[in-house]
Amino acid sequence: MITGKDYEYMARALQLAALGIYTTHPNPRVGCVLVKDENIVGAAWHQRAGEPHAEVLALRQAGDRAYGSTAYVTLEPCSHHGRTPPCVDSLIKAGVKRVVAAVKDPNPLVNGKGIERLKSAGVQVDVGLLETQAIDMNRGFFHRVQQQRPYVRVKLATSLDGRTAMASGESQWISGESARLDVQRLRASSAAVMVGINTVLADDPALSVRLESLQSAGELRGGSEIQQPLRIVLDSRFRLPLNARLLKLPGDILIVTAVDDESKRAALVSDNIEVIQVAAGENGCPDLHDVMSVLASAEINEVLVEAGGILAGALLTEQLIDELVLYVAPCVLGNSGKGLFNLPHLHDMASKILFDIQEVRPVGDDLRITAKPKYTASE
Repeated sequence: MITGKDYEYMARALQLAALGIYTTHPNPRVGCVLVKDENIVGAAWHQRAGEPHAEVLALRQAGDRAYGSTAYVTLEPCSHHGRTPPCVDSLIKAGVKRVVAAVKDPNPLVNGKGIERLKSAGVQVDVGLLETQAIDMNRGFFHRVQQQRPYVRVKLATSLDGRTAMASGESQWISGESARLDVQRLRASSAAVMVGINTVLADDPALSVRLESLQSAGELRGGSEIQQPLRIVLDSRFRLPLNARLLKLPGDILIVTAVDDESKRAALVSDNIEVIQVAAGENGCPDLHDVMSVLASAEINEVLVEAGGILAGALLTEQLIDELVLYVAPCVLGNSGKGLFNLPHLHDMASKILFDIQEVRPVGDDLRITAKPKYTASE
């Protein structure tokens, strides 16, 4: 029987899991709380792939007090040998008498096997407490495992009249400082940041997380803990300049092209820069579904797309946008400015694409709108 105390301890485990939001990918963010006689005897979160999982760290903290305790864990304990040994073995060996798991692990290597192992060892298991919150904590992980592609979040900044840039391409800065800090949070929590070549040519972005911004906001325990996202450039015809700013900064880079040009490829490849060729889609651009398949194979859970209207429109047309984060600035750029989405195939109201607004909130002087497309079979 689930009690109010169970909710309290699972909520604490979810709070702990959130501490790994910038550091755990490709692993899910997981928290664990061990409780004995209504006292928390161990509490931990998974901090980085390859390091001990939350359950193991909590058991270490509890020591002998783990015997006869209840473990509250935000994801089904693993039952297979991956980068670390199975957590179910550690829980059973420690004598934990009950495990409350928020949600089953969708990974086919686990997916109920951990629960069955615990039950076979005589451990009481309850599953489903705060399940929605636990899935939301790891939406990218669940999305990649279940749909074989990353969770794609598109970030756009717009004026009140729906313009993302002046006609010349100038766009820095539409949004204010608070909104730009918020984007740093999005980057830091994503496994990859993707742009099209037109954005690189227009803005020469770095695409890296500015650690000092997050540190000054009090959000990092230490700059060395954060994982810089993979930076992805969709460059169908090798137009990326060799002196582009992102090429000069540390961190891994993936350049995706649709043409076979060995000399240009060789000029770019280095220890931290990989170039891959995928099938050509419409207009000779990289096929976006192929791109997502490649990223899923590389265990990329969440992709933040910082796109112009061409790439944003292409992703929307291919029904590959899972979430839109739109920053609306209190300014106007005029009717010659660039629009949010390039969608030339929309000609009448019947073909409009609807969104489900999830949240609207102020961020400094701007508004942040979070929305999900409501795709239909006809789009």
